[in-house]
Amino acid sequence: MHEIITIQLGQRANYLATHFWNTQESYFTYSENDEKLSQINHDVHFRPGLSPDGKTETFMPRTVIYDLKGAFGSMKKINALYEVDGGYGDGNGSGSGSGGGDPSSSSLWHPNKLTVQKSDPVPASAYTLALDAGLRPPTLTGSSVRYFSDFSRVYYHPRSVVQLNEYQANSSVMPFEQHETGAELFAELDREHDLLDRDLRFFLEEADCAQGLQVAVGGLDDAWGGFAGKLTERVRDEVGTKTPVWVWGLQGAAGSGLPREKRRLMLGNKAKAVVELYKHASMLVPLAVPESRGGRIRGVKVDAASLWEGMGLLAAGVESALLATRLRDASKRVSMGSLVDGLNALGGQRMAGLRMAFEGRKMDENEGREGSGKRKLTEEELSEGVRLGISFDPVDRLDGHGGGRKPWGNGDEFPRVFSQVVTSRGYEDEEKEDDESSSGMRMKRRSEYEPVTTSCTTTLPFPILDSYPAVFRDEESDEPLRGAVNITTSLSADSSVYKRLKTLRSDVVPYIALEDRETLGNDLMEMADEYHEGWSSGSDDGEDD
Repeated sequence: MHEIITIQLGQRANYLATHFWNTQESYFTYSENDEKLSQINHDVHFRPGLSPDGKTETFMPRTVIYDLKGAFGSMKKINALYEVDGGYGDGNGSGSGSGGGDPSSSSLWHPNKLTVQKSDPVPASAYTLALDAGLRPPTLTGSSVRYFSDFSRVYYHPRSVVQLNEYQANSSVMPFEQHETGAELFAELDREHDLLDRDLRFFLEEADCAQGLQVAVGGLDDAWGGFAGKLTERVRDEVGTKTPVWVWGLQGAAGSGLPREKRRLMLGNKAKAVVELYKHASMLVPLAVPESRGGRIRGVKVDAASLWEGMGLLAAGVESALLATRLRDASKRVSMGSLVDGLNALGGQRMAGLRMAFEGRKMDENEGREGSGKRKLTEEELSEGVRLGISFDPVDRLDGHGGGRKPWGNGDEFPRVFSQVVTSRGYEDEEKEDDESSSGMRMKRRSEYEPVTTSCTTTLPFPILDSYPAVFRDEESDEPLRGAVNITTSLSADSSVYKRLKTLRSDVVPYIALEDRETLGNDLMEMADEYHEGWSSGSDDGEDD
């Protein structure tokens, strides 16, 4: 079945994942006609079940959603696909399990002696109400989306929703912002409940042949990074070394008018999280919403302060980058393990960067529908390292300047690419010379200096749903692009990682507690050296600073 299980940690991750699940839901097809079957195998990310009547088949994401108290909005643990009494049991609609029912139904409880106190429920958004009523939903805006549940188009299994009541979302009294706070919270909860056994094992055991896990961390630069570090360590112990654990590490904008002490805390948190995750993750991809100095990113209009918009832009890249892992066509499908092996071709490079480019869909004049266009990437472009205009690399500088975030210009600005995974969606594969290229997927390296390249091409574009923000714009008219867009993404392990880790080390380590300073500094430098072109051939740049 090649299942992938997802773990979502915190607000940023849950906004991004909601866009991701909405997109996956849009791929579902309900026709038995092979010509109309979706190109996506929904069994990879969705688990089958039965509705309470035992007759209707249901599909819900294979995911575990962690967030703080007050962050879920109107989302309920028990939804319309399960019995009202909350006894969701094995999740197949039987309603015969325990753990979520009415306490008054148990013989151990005495209803006459109970006093039940309930807070006022968060009202559902107008978008959610319209979906529930089968009506056309209203247009969403950044101001109308208060929670990630406000624009969700899918139902989740009751076991997927895990609220951490120890902290309140967005609290100024007990902020969830220190790396150590997250690590301590995980240790406390795991000691009391065994979190993997309670929350994850259900999804692991029902998977026939899981190809891996992906973890979306809602803040490398806050307490979620500490929580994720401990969680990933436990996951690695549970699944062993052969199962890929892919981590998407999200972070805020450390240079956007924040006080210097706040920026220092955020970068210190990130340094600790990166070191921990690098040890246990198969691949770590740090991500941040792009910031444009002196102007807007070409063809993109996004309010970085809006999680709905910012995470929507990131979700387009994230969803496209691993598209090959869930393709129905086995000749085009690439396993998560193969992608990890391709990116970590040199053996010690477990961190990659994500970049993206897009274009609007052209109309077919003859048939009046959207045409797919042709793939523009050439073998020469692949051999030099793909240069795409939108970079999701975070700014890892205490001064907040992000010169490296500009689109790649000439050859001097572009880093040495060691390995890359390139996905082109919405395009026809032009090259049909041999069976390998005609499959739409290939892995190659023509010389020692060229990057190890894994590439996938599919005609499936990225759909722009009514739940998705209008971030993609026509460059001439500035009007939002509708329907779908063609997207190219590049996941790459390159020499820019060396510079970013070295900068993070020099800006953060002097402010770390003395007992941890040397260890953290050495760990960061060892990681950076894996990406330093020529470092093992006698170069001593950065060895002693």
